[in-house]
Amino acid sequence: MRAMVFDGRSPRLTERELPDPTPGHGQLLIRIRACGVCRTDLHVVDGELAHPKTPVIPGHEIVGVVAGLGEGVTEFRLGERVGVPWLGHTCGRCRYCRGGRENLCDRPAFTGYTLDGGYAELVAADSRYCLPLPARYTDAEAAPLLCAGLIGYRTLAMAGDARRIGIYGFGAAAHIVAQVASHQQRIVYAFTRPGDTAAQQLARRLGTHWAGGSDAPPPEPLDAALIFAPVGALVPAALAAVVKGGIVVCGGIHMSAIPSFPYDLLRGERRLVSVANLTREDGHAFMRIAEEVPLHIETTRYPLREANRALSDLREGRLTGAAVLTIGD
Repeated sequence: MRAMVFDGRSPRLTERELPDPTPGHGQLLIRIRACGVCRTDLHVVDGELAHPKTPVIPGHEIVGVVAGLGEGVTEFRLGERVGVPWLGHTCGRCRYCRGGRENLCDRPAFTGYTLDGGYAELVAADSRYCLPLPARYTDAEAAPLLCAGLIGYRTLAMAGDARRIGIYGFGAAAHIVAQVASHQQRIVYAFTRPGDTAAQQLARRLGTHWAGGSDAPPPEPLDAALIFAPVGALVPAALAAVVKGGIVVCGGIHMSAIPSFPYDLLRGERRLVSVANLTREDGHAFMRIAEEVPLHIETTRYPLREANRALSDLREGRLTGAAVLTIGD
């Protein structure tokens, strides 16, 4: 199979011919049709997430069809379309797994980071962590649902019943979760890079109440702020924007250093929390929402061999919506 491989040293991926994977016990062999290019992939190749498997095939927003069944697989059939998300394995034994919080597992494995992922023509994945996908989305549209959509869903859920929602960083995750929040009759305010008129126009097309630069305050106080941009300086800005008793949820896996800020920004029972990964139940719950709500997924598509260009465009902020590798076209 063809694959784009990260060697652990250079952030530039190398195209290679590799042996086809063989599905082990409980695994699916999946012929990949599309794989989203996520900011987490960028954190892996840029060395901001420590200790990846090396070499590793990045990519954890995988859409494909089942091409082989390992021993013991009963819940999927050959030819079925499936998705493979970031969470690829949990131990099932630690206090977090036993307590229903497998997203905090002490011994997890992650697709495209500690397990080979989807920048390739084939992947073997644990069937227990694969997800059926809503038929209403094309392969390229479905790919961002598997991380941008899932982590956006978990981030929004942590905001509770907050009505006025500010979203900082209007990229792949934000443009999906904004539509979910609007469907739930919440009022959404989108904060983009200052001067990013394309992202602001997309936010308005998707039904946000207001869109502007992250250097501007919202037109009214927020009940909750969701931060997807990996910019620590947005944390005090978001705290300043939420009401007493409000919450700021950091939805990314990596963020630059958070600058010091006066205690008054936190006082008044404001809360600052982070999101860690997802659970399988998150995946099934969000896919039910994606089936119900006709989400518009904004994508920029690249062939597999142009994965480096997709990562560069993401790194430099040249994307609106989500980047997706199309494989086998």
